[in-house]
Amino acid sequence: MTRRITTAMTRSAMAVLAFSLACCVPELALAQASPFLTGATALQTNILTWLTPVAIILVMVLGAMAMANRISWGWCIAAILGIAISFGATQIVTWVRGMFGV
Repeated sequence: MTRRITTAMTRSAMAVLAFSLACCVPELALAQASPFLTGATALQTNILTWLTPVAIILVMVLGAMAMANRISWGWCIAAILGIAISFGATQIVTWVRGMFGV
């Protein structure tokens, strides 16, 4: 009978110790990365990996067409702005979130 009480008291003491430790160090419980954030970061990295050579080829083609006077300058400006937005998306999102305090 005494052994059962001692075992129950030990388990209770361990549970209280674990709970108090978890309350004192909440960063350990919240240190997990979000699966959505991990997937979004991987997708962003993958898209930028594919977009880099496409953007380089696009700039080369636009330059060749501009030298041959076969393209409107509006298309060149739009392509360059699109490339800037594509590669600066992270900074743009951070800037907008900072404006709204999110």
